Amino acid sequence: MGWFGKVVGGTIGFALGGPLGAVAGAAFGHRFDSSSKQHYLNDNARLSSGEEVQFTFFIAAFSMLAKLAMADGRISKKEVDSIEDFMVNDLNLNHESSRLAMNIFHAAIDSQETFHDFARQFYMQFSRQPQLLEFMMDMLFRVSVADGVLSESEEQLIHSAARVFNFNDAEYSKFKSRYIKDFEKYYAILGCNVYDSNDQIKKQYRKLVLEYHPDKIASKGLPDEFIKFANDKFREIQGAYEVIKKEKEIK
Repeated sequence: MGWFGKVVGGTIGFALGGPLGAVAGAAFGHRFDSSSKQHYLNDNARLSSGEEVQFTFFIAAFSMLAKLAMADGRISKKEVDSIEDFMVNDLNLNHESSRLAMNIFHAAIDSQETFHDFARQFYMQFSRQPQLLEFMMDMLFRVSVADGVLSESEEQLIHSAARVFNFNDAEYSKFKSRYIKDFEKYYAILGCNVYDSNDQIKKQYRKLVLEYHPDKIASKGLPDEFIKFANDKFREIQGAYEVIKKEKEIK
């Protein structure tokens, strides 16, 4: 990354304000806003347009990942491993650059800014570069499922990012399907959707269990064909709820 040495040197020709600028300042120990009194050492200290894109994406990526990783109240080793894998295999970062990325990660965790603040600034910067918005969505899903579960709090943040980035529900589902099995059918069985709260899902599950419970159906003196259908439906409801319960960590 051509911008790396310029940032470390503290003399870059690029003003990055807002939440991302604050995180960059905390991570690098420099100021990145228009009021900064840093001066260029020479023209080589200036960031090219390509380097500006790389620098901003770098700050935004690890800032959003930090807030996403904290969404469920803890950062797992699998999540950290996934982020490190992203550094090496997708961004081709060397050891020094990876260390710098983790500085950003930890600065963002300590920041008072929110995931949505970072997402909005990222969109303002890259709204005309949809491939970078897509890359960010893909990355958020990849890291969030690293521990084997996409928690409700993580999905809420990722879905909010999709809305900020102006992706519709079909596009969001496409991103999600790369990393998450198609759970829509299980929600459909319960008459719910993926954005319902855990309490709503449990309430609907209990309602259906009561309606299709074998004992209740048998007591109605219905035809054998319907009793068989009701029993199959009951098992289907139970199976769907078990899948959703595991996915959303419903207690």
